[in-house]
Amino acid sequence: MKTMYDKSRHARYKLVYHLVVATEYRRKCLTPEMINRMREISELITSRHECKVIEFGGESDHVHLLFEAPPKIRLTEFINVFKSGTSRRIRKEYKSHLDQFYMKDKLWTNSYLIISSGGAPIEIIKKYIQEQDN
Repeated sequence: MKTMYDKSRHARYKLVYHLVVATEYRRKCLTPEMINRMREISELITSRHECKVIEFGGESDHVHLLFEAPPKIRLTEFINVFKSGTSRRIRKEYKSHLDQFYMKDKLWTNSYLIISSGGAPIEIIKKYIQEQDN
């Protein structure tokens, strides 16, 4: 029987996160070609950190990354690597286009949104815990 959980030596887990990163000043500077290239870069970055891309997409002013990660991942460090890695490569490969929008070597805002995803809805989990024998 195939399990829906990943496993390590002492744990079984399924950790899924939804990351949203916006461009600096929410400038609409990302093209479909850039978003597709960023998807490739995201695959490289996540695989190096033992993570897996589930879905990637975006619009002209932000991108979404839905990914699985092992429990040992430090999310803030991973997000920093993701943002700096995608920014550095995209700014280099699409310099002439991005120079129209930014004077400095910057692509992403300092902020981000990270949401844990998957599994049962919170209300179901809360009810399950409340119904446990005390």
